[in-house]
Amino acid sequence: MTATPAPAPSFAALHHRPGEPLLLPNAWDHASAAALAARGFPAIGTTSLAVAAAVGLPDGEGATREHTVRLALTLGSGPYLLSVDAEHGFSDDPDEVAGLARELWAAGAVGVNLEDGLGPADRHAAKIAAVKAAVPGLFVNARTDTHWSGDGDERETLRRLDAYQEAGADGVFVPGVTDPERIAALVRHTVVPLNVLHAPAGPPLGRLAALGVRRVSLGSLLYRRALGAALDAVTDVAAGRIPAGTTPSYADVRELESSVPASEPANSTG
Repeated sequence: MTATPAPAPSFAALHHRPGEPLLLPNAWDHASAAALAARGFPAIGTTSLAVAAAVGLPDGEGATREHTVRLALTLGSGPYLLSVDAEHGFSDDPDEVAGLARELWAAGAVGVNLEDGLGPADRHAAKIAAVKAAVPGLFVNARTDTHWSGDGDERETLRRLDAYQEAGADGVFVPGVTDPERIAALVRHTVVPLNVLHAPAGPPLGRLAALGVRRVSLGSLLYRRALGAALDAVTDVAAGRIPAGTTPSYADVRELESSVPASEPANSTG
């Protein structure tokens, strides 16, 4: 008798595996997402830097709402759980951010990352509350930029995390923090899963797991590495060398074109 396969874990469940944080790679187009899924990653995020850079717009300044939604529509029916980097929600109006959340959910996204950009904490908390009221099933990862673009003040970081948790955030994200003691203190303070950004000079994945981190994002790392590999390759060719590194074949990439079945978005309501 053939055993029934176990159901795939939900996106939220992937954040609640003690000692096994969710490693979330970030894609920027269909091919990168499909290639990551083929490597066995159950969940994939998007990266706002790549979305902006691909169309020549600035990152983090609310200029790429249309492009972010379009990418979600492209990736939302893929064989993986999709979380979308939506900058600050592309609006200061909580109702408009809730409207964006509905669009992302309808496209098939199961998670959204919302950053505060060091704006007023109460405004960001209002956005989080509005999104959770509009789309209760959407995993809201609330990011504070106190360590990313601020001075890393610990009291301010904790104040913001408290406000976002109280507003209903499913997870909190503190990019830029790399000190193990500070990370451990954040884990002890938070009730919801803590997300940190992988840093080449910071603790490796195993150490972050031991500290209690539940999600490790790669952010724009893969996109920047891909750009770097392209520059290295053309430099090698110009110098008469064979480019080093992994080079998928033409046929490999063509296979990625059809790796995502054409279907209605997973969370479509119409």
